[in-house]
Amino acid sequence: MIDLNTIDRVIAQGPYDPTWQSLSHVQVPAWFPDAKFGIFTHWGLYTVPGYRNEWYSRNMYIEGYPEFDHHRAAFGPQSEFGYKDFIPMFTAERFNADEWLDLFAKAGARYYFPVSEHHDGYQMYRSELSHWNTVETGPHRDIIGELREATLQHGLHFATSNHRAEHWWFMGHGRDFDSDVQGAEADAKGGFYWPANPEPDNQDLFSVPKPDDEFLDDWLLRVCELIDNYRPEMLYFDWWIQHNVFKPYIKRLAAFYYNRGVEWGVPVIICYKDDGMAWGAGLFDVERGGLSTATPYVWQTDTAIARNSWCYTNSLDYKNLSELIVTLVDTVSKNGNLLLNVGPRADGSIAPRDRELLESIGRWMDTNGEGIYDTRPWRIAEEGPTRAAEGSFADQTAIEYTAADWRFTAKDGNVYAFCLNPAGAATLTSATFAAYHDGIRAPFHGIITEVEQLGAGPVAWERTNDGLVITPVSSAERTETESSVPVGFKITIA
Repeated sequence: MIDLNTIDRVIAQGPYDPTWQSLSHVQVPAWFPDAKFGIFTHWGLYTVPGYRNEWYSRNMYIEGYPEFDHHRAAFGPQSEFGYKDFIPMFTAERFNADEWLDLFAKAGARYYFPVSEHHDGYQMYRSELSHWNTVETGPHRDIIGELREATLQHGLHFATSNHRAEHWWFMGHGRDFDSDVQGAEADAKGGFYWPANPEPDNQDLFSVPKPDDEFLDDWLLRVCELIDNYRPEMLYFDWWIQHNVFKPYIKRLAAFYYNRGVEWGVPVIICYKDDGMAWGAGLFDVERGGLSTATPYVWQTDTAIARNSWCYTNSLDYKNLSELIVTLVDTVSKNGNLLLNVGPRADGSIAPRDRELLESIGRWMDTNGEGIYDTRPWRIAEEGPTRAAEGSFADQTAIEYTAADWRFTAKDGNVYAFCLNPAGAATLTSATFAAYHDGIRAPFHGIITEVEQLGAGPVAWERTNDGLVITPVSSAERTETESSVPVGFKITIA
């Protein structure tokens, strides 16, 4: 069993110290900037009620919330049927890790990030630190272990996400009235709901009551156990590690993890949001959003296939195929990777709409992946009147792109140009490549020798005063869905 002495020994023996100065020398794994596309999954107890979103375990204990009333109507009073009573119902009878990874690989993903423990405190893996896990309860299976094995067998990189930090307060509202969040389950370490503290302003970096040493040690041990037993190449943490009291602990955790990577001979890195770590000490991540321009550093956006939840529910507001692919193209043009979340159903199956969208992304990647994988930003990232919003949670409203909106990538001396919404147009024009005339230079002042439509071959083109005018494959040869998704072109430069 992992203990604090082992953690300190690994830190002492490795090249990384628990200081930002030392940790900021970590390098992004070499495969990551080439991979471009990964899959995230949120799957756990919260999918059993399947109502609204993955915060059901918190919200079912807050009077006035829809989850509170829904729970009483569907399952009875919280004093008689609490969140823990979903555990025997979580049997995962249709879960097949190989089938999941078949789909994720088919979608074109190069890496995979399952959530190992969410805010609810239920571990999806074997643990010696808590009995509340999927091996000892529920499906009686090592979910993360099975997913890791299937990921590696499919040639993808395995990573995982841990959201334990928020458990400090996540179940605390259950103390406000007669519920099962009482007694040893909430008061004694080892209880499922422990420590169930009052919820503070969860954006305040100095909020109280603040996590104590007992909880922080438990958090550190859980994550280090996960690292040692499952050897993820990347770790992801949600926002609450930004809290002041986590600072020495996240530094110890990072030093332990990075030193383990050196020991294994496998480059590893932590994904963090906002300013949860010092700049350069991990990989910068933007939740449900992006950046407005290309960056010199590699970054990642994590977003979901649905607008209103990370987990499967009966009321998902799905994004359409065009929006998902535009997010990928826009992100890649700006030196980022897209980590796209899907939420499997409680029984372990993938819902038909999720499957359809992932398979459609895979078909698009089969055609256009040459301009996505292994590329780097071109000196010009974008063109057109429409701009993606900057920052987190910018995906709550779909952006309407036009045939005048383009994104660019580069590889092997070629430029790849993606029209974000061809909309069935007979010709597409990129002003960036306008011809030189009357002493006026466009942003590109070079010579083009050929233009190919990805997946279709050479197409007719000419450079005019207005731009590079491309005649794409006839819209009649593309389905209605395909006509609205981005179309990619390879531009060969003399």
